[in-house]
Amino acid sequence: VLAELLEKFVSHLSESRSDCYFPMENYEALSVDVRSEGLSSVQQLGVEMTVRYGKYLNLLKDDAENGLCFVLMNCEKFLQQQQRTVVSSLRYLQEPYGYDWFASSIFLIMSGDGEKTLTFLQQFSRLLVSAFLWLPRLHLSMHLPVATVESGTHPVYFCSAHYIEMLLKAELPLVFSAFHMSGFTPSQICLQWITQCFWNYMNWNEICHYIAICIFLGADYQIYMCISVFRHLQQDILMHTEA
Repeated sequence: VLAELLEKFVSHLSESRSDCYFPMENYEALSVDVRSEGLSSVQQLGVEMTVRYGKYLNLLKDDAENGLCFVLMNCEKFLQQQQRTVVSSLRYLQEPYGYDWFASSIFLIMSGDGEKTLTFLQQFSRLLVSAFLWLPRLHLSMHLPVATVESGTHPVYFCSAHYIEMLLKAELPLVFSAFHMSGFTPSQICLQWITQCFWNYMNWNEICHYIAICIFLGADYQIYMCISVFRHLQQDILMHTEA
C-alpha cells in the first residue's frame, strides 16, 4: 500500500511544473544483464547487506541481488549525467558516491521490483525533497554552485544539520549542552542517520514512516524527525553525560 501511495504521489507531483525543482532528464535504462562485478567493493558489501535485510523482512526473493545491482548501476549512470567535473585533492570527490541507502530503501519498499524502483527514482529526482533524502542526488551536481561542489560539503550538512542544531538549542537545551560538553556535534550523528536513512538505528516500519513523512509533508520533516529522536533519547544522553 505504501509503495502504491508513494508512486502515485510522486508521479502526480513530477508532472506538475510548479512542484518540480529540477529539470527532467532523459535516460534510457541499461537493458543488459547487470552483475555485481560492475560495482565497487563498498557497493557489493551494501548489496549483500540489503538483500540479507530484505529477506529477513520477507520483502525480497532469492534473485533480488541482480535487481538491486540493476537499480544501483542505473542510478549511478542517471546521476552522472547531472554531475560536473571537479579537480580536487579530496578523495571523496575523486571517487563515485559510496553506497546508496535511499535507493536501497525504495527497492525494499517496492518489494524488489527494479524497474518500478528506477521509474520512481527518476520521477522523484525532479522534486526538491530528493536533494535531502537521496544524498547521491547532489553529489558533484551541476545544480550546485562550483564552490559548494569543490568544498565537498553536502547541502544536508549546511541546511538540515544546521537547523537541527538551532532547534535543538531552543527545544532541548540540556541535550544541546551535553553534546557541547562532549566535543561531538549533533550534526555529525544526524548526518550519519540521514545518510543511512536511519538503517541500523530504527526498525523497518519507522524507516518507511521517515521516508513517507518527508516526501508527503516536505523536507523540513527530516529536521523534526531528528529533533524527535533526540527528545526520545534525552534521558539516556543526560545519563551518559553524567557518567
